[in-house]
Amino acid sequence: MAGKKRRPGIIKKLALLFISIGMISSGFLLLWAATLQVPDLTTFNERKITQSTKIYDRTGEILLYDIHKDVQRTVVPFDEISRHIKNATVAIEDAAFYEHLGVRPLATFRAVIIQPLRGKGVQGGSTITQQVVKNSLLTSEKKIARKLKEWILALKLEKVASKESILELYLNEVPYGGNVYGIEEASKAFFDKSAHELTLAESAYLAALPQAPTYYSPYGNNKDKLEERKNLVLFRMKELNFLSEEDYNAAKDEVVTFQPQAQFGIRAPHFVFYIREQIENKYGKDFVEKGGLRVITTLDYNLQEKAEATIKEFAESNEKNFNAKNAGLTAVDPKTGDILTMVGSRDYFEVENDGNFNVTLGKRQPGSSFKPFVYATALSKGYTPETVVFDLETQFHSGCDTFGKPLYESVKEEECYMPSNYDDIFRGPVTFRNALAQSINIPAIKVLYLAGVQDSLDTAHAMGITTLTDPSRYGLTLVLGGGEVTLLEMTGAYSVFANNGVRNHLTSILSIEDTRGNILEQAVRNPERVIEEEVALKINNMLSDNEARTPAFGEQSYLYFPERDVAAKTGTTNDYKDAWIVGYTPNIAVGAWAGNNDNTPMEKKVAGFIIAPLWNAFMKEAFKEFPQEEFKQPEKETDMSLKPILRGEWRGGESYFIDTISGNLATEYTPLETKQERFITNVHSILYWVNRLDPTGEKPEYPDRDSQFSLWEEPVRKWVQEQNIQEGETTIPHESDQIHKPEYSPVLTIKNFDESLSYPMTDSIRLEVEATGKFGVQKIDLFVNGRYINSAKVKPFLFSFVPNDIDSIQNENELRLVGYDSVFNKGEKIITLRIHP
Repeated sequence: MAGKKRRPGIIKKLALLFISIGMISSGFLLLWAATLQVPDLTTFNERKITQSTKIYDRTGEILLYDIHKDVQRTVVPFDEISRHIKNATVAIEDAAFYEHLGVRPLATFRAVIIQPLRGKGVQGGSTITQQVVKNSLLTSEKKIARKLKEWILALKLEKVASKESILELYLNEVPYGGNVYGIEEASKAFFDKSAHELTLAESAYLAALPQAPTYYSPYGNNKDKLEERKNLVLFRMKELNFLSEEDYNAAKDEVVTFQPQAQFGIRAPHFVFYIREQIENKYGKDFVEKGGLRVITTLDYNLQEKAEATIKEFAESNEKNFNAKNAGLTAVDPKTGDILTMVGSRDYFEVENDGNFNVTLGKRQPGSSFKPFVYATALSKGYTPETVVFDLETQFHSGCDTFGKPLYESVKEEECYMPSNYDDIFRGPVTFRNALAQSINIPAIKVLYLAGVQDSLDTAHAMGITTLTDPSRYGLTLVLGGGEVTLLEMTGAYSVFANNGVRNHLTSILSIEDTRGNILEQAVRNPERVIEEEVALKINNMLSDNEARTPAFGEQSYLYFPERDVAAKTGTTNDYKDAWIVGYTPNIAVGAWAGNNDNTPMEKKVAGFIIAPLWNAFMKEAFKEFPQEEFKQPEKETDMSLKPILRGEWRGGESYFIDTISGNLATEYTPLETKQERFITNVHSILYWVNRLDPTGEKPEYPDRDSQFSLWEEPVRKWVQEQNIQEGETTIPHESDQIHKPEYSPVLTIKNFDESLSYPMTDSIRLEVEATGKFGVQKIDLFVNGRYINSAKVKPFLFSFVPNDIDSIQNENELRLVGYDSVFNKGEKIITLRIHP
């Protein structure tokens, strides 16, 4: 009972304690708030400049861009600013600007309390008044104390300044992108007019920029997003009754022309703004502008200058010769993923050709330059570079007949798909190697079917292509470049081939330091094997095979470098809107594109004429910086158990071997030199011989169950008739090889040599060999420990050597002599050679 009587007293004391603490805290807060002074409004015109962020090339010595260098800012009075930009700014930034007292308590509560509890830091909730305070007086750090200070100063500012004065301060202070601050400079920079002359649509565009000036820049790659935000500004203005329905529709449809972007001491502008957008997305616009960061990029500026000069020279000639006004180029280090060059147009500041648009990041159809990903997928499933498909006019829509007529009412005639090659020539049987090297379309489509659309997309994605996200859009046109990709990602993906199947993710920043030298981030290498090494080696071998591509490009094409191992693939879209080439050595991958930014077609020339000369010129410059390095060679295909169609043989799937000397059937004793494979002529498409899902497995029992079988088979059978090819087994010999037998092998005898003796290391050893055989002896080879030493071709067969001259010599060694007769029967003699110092 006594405890219960004391409880009200304890509660009352605790309550008084909490009230006292609250009053003391409130008192301190009020005292602290009272000490905060709003400065003279005239000082707002002196922009608070902190240390500027600087962007460097990979050496850390060449400054590419100083974000605050040559800041442009002109202050104009409120009545010389268009009412449209005032209304547009209020509508998108602070709809309640004319009603609140400087802050919005609920929004501030959410920013100061709720967001930190969610782990997102203090962010958002700022009114125009708060932004004026933040931009002019405070740092951009996201801490509660700074946010409270901003709130208090905003309330105080509202007491001493009118809404018009605050909005005037804001419009003269706000950044609009790059070095442009304030509405007057923005009006002049973007539209070549003063702020009071801005139209409604122009005002909506400018009001859209401050939230993310780099991302929404009209000179960047997100113009569609800028258009969406401009329309949002207009919609908000209509909601607030700042404009009528009629004015809203007119402004929404108004075509606005932006002035060319001015150049302010910037190098590699496309790359610089690519970097700036990345760091602003990560650290925030305010921190990047005021944080004094030191950004070391991957750019090789020496190589960048050569790339820019090459692009400018060849793009100008391409405009005259091929109606291709623009070009772009990227270079990547395959061993690191570092972006070494990025040239997004022939001239960043050339407004007539939309030069500020970065074509290396733009989505374009790649034409045949996409084919290597498909061939790589097929190779990974067991197909080989020598696999044969038929290059014949082929219908690929299973709902149509071989003549392109629909078989069902549900199929429209335009859905039938019978593509052609770039030269309208059909070559009959071709290997994967020749089809890829010569960029022949019909075989490539068949390879895609064999490899699988989804699996080919998976290969491309694993190698770094991120833009092909909807398989249902592409179908078999994927291999001809039916999807859209970026030049940068294509170059990065090809660099995986160059690096023998190991992917290094594209890297553009090596390190970022703050003003105190602390490392905020540093490039981390995470190499990842994404395709089998042997597959990559085979693709490298196919794309660097000058003999294989000669029929299409010529022996001395722009793809060929006599002194270097260089792999390359071109691509031209069917409508001639895009010309591509991506090529590489083991230590640099370079992609180039030519065309027009507005998608108007070029002259009807393939990429080998339009873009290959430009790429060739740059590669020659790059080779001055990169040492010569050769591709690792793939293993030679020696598995005779593979189906003939996978080994380059199209005449049939059943074979036999003959001895080329006697013409009879080969036996186990027939030497490789005289053994030749012959085929029972029985010509069919590859789908007759292989299950496309398991090419090395059993032959399909019912090949006609494949939906493509009849479409591929009928043109082949027609071709066989046109070529007058006789099929059947009439040519198989009935007798076996009788001239290659063990008893006919040459017999070798060594004279003047004693195996029991040990010979000095530095003495000359002389061997005399006697040889007899049914068909004589034409040659004897000498091997020491398996290493070939010499040959003797005339009697007497003599050999002489000094043991010390042989690298593999040991104390006890195997000497092997191999004798060959005139029909390649061979006999061996093995003896032991002992050596002492």
